[in-house]
Amino acid sequence: MRADRLLSLLLLLQNRGRMTAAELAEELECSERTVYRDTEALGAAGVPILAERGTGGGYRLVEGYRTRLTGLTEGQAHSLAFTGMPGPADALGLGSDLALGRLKLLAAMPGALRERAERAASRFHLDTTAWWRRPAATPFLAPLAQAVWDARTVRVSYRRFDDTRVERTLDPLGLVLKGDTWYVLARPTPAPGEAERPPRTYRVERIGALEDTGRPFTRPQDFDLPAVWQAWAEEFEASRHTLRARVLLTERGAALVPVLCSPRTAAQAEYGPLRRDGRREAHLTTESVPVAVHEFSPFGPDIEVLEPPELRTALSRHLEEAAARYRAGGREP
Repeated sequence: MRADRLLSLLLLLQNRGRMTAAELAEELECSERTVYRDTEALGAAGVPILAERGTGGGYRLVEGYRTRLTGLTEGQAHSLAFTGMPGPADALGLGSDLALGRLKLLAAMPGALRERAERAASRFHLDTTAWWRRPAATPFLAPLAQAVWDARTVRVSYRRFDDTRVERTLDPLGLVLKGDTWYVLARPTPAPGEAERPPRTYRVERIGALEDTGRPFTRPQDFDLPAVWQAWAEEFEASRHTLRARVLLTERGAALVPVLCSPRTAAQAEYGPLRRDGRREAHLTTESVPVAVHEFSPFGPDIEVLEPPELRTALSRHLEEAAARYRAGGREP
């Protein structure tokens, strides 16, 4: 909107001092011609903008002038929770609100504090995306966030972990960004006369369709998003790590546990005393036999599974099949 752009231009000049038309155009994501028109409009409205030509020129405000138009809109206030996280803010549809809200906040600060805030922003950056990964597409994140803000029921088509599709009517209570993955904590909408059910967790990237019903719901007064998320996350991790393996590790194998195993498996590892053959017994808790085969096979001869027998058999078969391929010398069939 032009009004937002004019205010952004004014606050940029107030916060940064002299700026060229090219610099303003880059910041505002518009053309230099648009900057020319906007500065003329601000001047006609009584804002004392000076245009200085030549080398070192640009636009600046008359010395001492400060705007008082720094009140935050609701969207800008919401967006300040994501200061330093422009990626998540953009995904939620709050990118422009975040930029303008930050400018307003800086404009309201005394000079020394504003300088410290800008210096911190230039020295620290948060990137939530893991290496060699791109965040999953979440086309319904912004409308879902709006439904969370407004406490409105949504209908979604959801892909479960086994790739089956289900239709759900949900009361979305909160959004969580875990690493670079978005989750929504939502309560299945109770039917008339039905008791309320506890909230469940859904991965936003698995939502294939979303309809905002426009129907409001009442949020539970005692709902604590951080506490509910932490409890669910701990229960989820504990429920996944149920296979307890008894193994023998060489000295090198013990050193590889925190490198090749999951952080939870490494943190819960229990080690026994050193044996005569230079190995030590250990108990490693992991998710399942297939996951354990995936985690333990890179150890090679530095690990030997003793129990459970089904894991020992599966890992032995996996390594024998791999060795057979190499013994074949890579010959084409």
